[in-house]
Amino acid sequence: MKFLAKINIMPQDALLDPQGKTIENNTSKLGIDNISNIRMGKHISLNIESEKEEDAETIVKDICEKLLVNQITEQYDFTITKV
Repeated sequence: MKFLAKINIMPQDALLDPQGKTIENNTSKLGIDNISNIRMGKHISLNIESEKEEDAETIVKDICEKLLVNQITEQYDFTITKV
């Protein structure tokens, strides 16, 4: 079976997000004053060939924890759907 994994990686809530803060500080220059707490992260999508959805979930967790995510500074979540 083929699955589509959508992964979201964001800075840890307790850490300052300098990119998000820069965007937030510049929204007022655009005349937008009702925006706050902007956090900027990464979105990754990938296809996985796997017998079961549980196996696909294990693969995504391994990829995130071993390659994509710095778990000291980032957190992640993901969804998997059958294609």
